[in-house]
Amino acid sequence: MPRMSTAFLFDLDGTLVDSVYQHVLAWKEALDREGVDLSVWRIHRKIGMSGGLFTNILLRETGLDITPERLERLRAWHAEAYNRQAAAGAIRPLPGAPELLAHLSAEGIPWAIATSGRMETAAPNIAALGVDPAAIPVVTRDQVRYAKPDPDLFLAAAERLGVDIAHSLVIGDSIWDMLAAQRARSLGVGLLSGGYGREELERSGAFRVYDDPADLLRHIDEVAARR
Repeated sequence: MPRMSTAFLFDLDGTLVDSVYQHVLAWKEALDREGVDLSVWRIHRKIGMSGGLFTNILLRETGLDITPERLERLRAWHAEAYNRQAAAGAIRPLPGAPELLAHLSAEGIPWAIATSGRMETAAPNIAALGVDPAAIPVVTRDQVRYAKPDPDLFLAAAERLGVDIAHSLVIGDSIWDMLAAQRARSLGVGLLSGGYGREELERSGAFRVYDDPADLLRHIDEVAARR
């Protein structure tokens, strides 16, 4: 049987690791400390884009001044709150995530991780997956000029793998992942594990949508090209 050759570029939070709502609560805590009153659902709708763009949009919606000092405080408080949850064992791989990554590796299919989080919050998630950044390309917000919905993260991940972005799949759980995939000239595959609906993901560009990594693994032949 011919082997599958498509490269897989994975988002991290909500795609491989069950951490979206931990991020939501961490941002809620940070915003509360800053005196910014926002409902949790409004925060969730912005998860998946870059942290800087995220806070800019939320502050703009509240009418508060956007200053570098305020943005840095929010970023630091979010990281502190999120890492506290990680230390308490609240961050776990999504069902099927380790098995999916192991399958790709066993089949010789290249894959990488591209996350809009900075390494200070991505590190616990990467550790929870058992991924060695020395062996597998991991691109974080620290390493690119712009994060999602810009395509830089996925373009950098494809470059690190030495593959053509047009022959790669972007696997993500948010509309921001799918928009970034389109801008990178890549096909987007959506997962429902981040809390976005099937129609939302499809409208933003997903050509296939699955429940979670386990469901994607069961249907891997539907998305992976063959040599």
